[in-house]
Amino acid sequence: MIIRTIEPKDNMHIESLIKRSLEALNLDRKGTAYTDPQLGSLAEYYASIDEASYWVAIQNGEVVGGIGIAPFDKKKGICELQKLYLHPKAQGQGLSKKLMDVALTFASQHYSHCYLETHHSLTAASSLYERFEFKPLPEPISGSEHSAMDAWYLKRLS
Repeated sequence: MIIRTIEPKDNMHIESLIKRSLEALNLDRKGTAYTDPQLGSLAEYYASIDEASYWVAIQNGEVVGGIGIAPFDKKKGICELQKLYLHPKAQGQGLSKKLMDVALTFASQHYSHCYLETHHSLTAASSLYERFEFKPLPEPISGSEHSAMDAWYLKRLS
């Protein structure tokens, strides 16, 4: 298994993975990553933003997961953990932990806090975030774009 920065050749694979994942969870609607305009060009999108990156996990030559970090509120030193998705066949192998390690190492080099949004129905994801010491918030931080999400977390970075 390899984790590396996303490349343009990965765009359609990660877009498909994200869309299929959201469809399986009945979250294929406005207010989720499903309708993000940059979803089909994540390599170019993240490359165009300072202090941002997106990584893909490759297993047997296939994109099986991804995770991103991008600025959320630069003045306050807050980034956002974005688009953590795994193919079902890659789940349960510790891959999400490895992706989180890569993303949070990068984030800690540029930001003081990391924010994320998720949905309460994604209990495995929420459990993962809490293991990484993300603290639940009672409401989203102002500036949130994913209105369908109903669980918010913040982590102080070292």
